[in-house]
Amino acid sequence: MSFNTVATEYEGFLEDRKSRFLAHLVPLDHFERRLDELRKEHWKANHVVTAHRKLLDNGRIEESGKDDGEPAGTSGMPTLRVLQGAELINCGVLVVRYFGGTKLGGGGLARAYSGAAQDAIANAKLVPYRKILSRKVSADFALSSDLERRVDSLGLVVLARDYTKDGVELTVEGPEDAISRL
Repeated sequence: MSFNTVATEYEGFLEDRKSRFLAHLVPLDHFERRLDELRKEHWKANHVVTAHRKLLDNGRIEESGKDDGEPAGTSGMPTLRVLQGAELINCGVLVVRYFGGTKLGGGGLARAYSGAAQDAIANAKLVPYRKILSRKVSADFALSSDLERRVDSLGLVVLARDYTKDGVELTVEGPEDAISRL
């Protein structure tokens, strides 16, 4: 299964019966920081609903959807289902809600939160997810320049270069497919 992700933040919006839903699709690395910022920036907002998906090293996906005070199952899970349907990983959605004075009901809340998340995804430039790995490789001094050329041709990044009495040991990082060809 091929997944997508985002490299930067994207926004979406939905309004329903004067309630406003501001969605923020963010890379997972920025998720907690962005949640804190949005809570401070939108301190008058009634709720900040969250959903995220993360690919673990063992290939399983960790995911969650939190309702933040909305009736159980009406906001976090519908938002998470949007991420699942778009096959997004290593990112999350934060939806800020300003209450407009009219109760939307469970179905209305689910449609509004998922609609705002869908709008953020529609505005996003999705990129194919590529698993990044690191690996140590070594060569004797005679073959070290060949190893360096091979690493460069595969587009890998050298994180560390350690010289030993026998040669050189490189710690390289890059996409899983390039690492496997090394």
